[in-house]
Amino acid sequence: MESFIEILNNNYVILGIIVVNIILIILYISNNIKLRKINKEYHNFMKKIGKGEDIAENLKVYIKQIEKVEKENKEIVEYCEDLNKELAKTIRKVGIVRYNAFKDTGSDLSFALALLNDNNDGVVLNGIYSREMSNIYAKPIKGGKSTYTISEQEQEAIDKAIESNGYNIIE
Repeated sequence: MESFIEILNNNYVILGIIVVNIILIILYISNNIKLRKINKEYHNFMKKIGKGEDIAENLKVYIKQIEKVEKENKEIVEYCEDLNKELAKTIRKVGIVRYNAFKDTGSDLSFALALLNDNNDGVVLNGIYSREMSNIYAKPIKGGKSTYTISEQEQEAIDKAIESNGYNIIE
């Protein structure tokens, strides 16, 4: 340990350390000057590309605009997903069957009308027409089935509605 302290007390070692420090300071100053020159050239280059405007600033503005559009786009997608969830609850499937309920009446004036949502929940209406009177019966539908007795025409209307998948073609 003492030999190490003796070496440090040597004038040549101290002189060497001073010379190394001076060289490091000169290199630091030289690198700083070069860095400033490169930065100045970079900014001039960016202005030339931007036709007089600072392209780096333009890029920052565009990035902010893109972030804003992405945020709005995300909100729109979420809104559309909410709409789709609500739309699934609406009546979109329709099936209708016209038929002749009684032999003594002409034409197919009676009907069975199924109105269902995407979960096949809804109602089936059966309108029975005769010369003396006309009646309409409604039966709830859950999952394409009813707890009430379903006629052949009502089941056909339900099946048509289920098969329509929301694309209703009324014949």
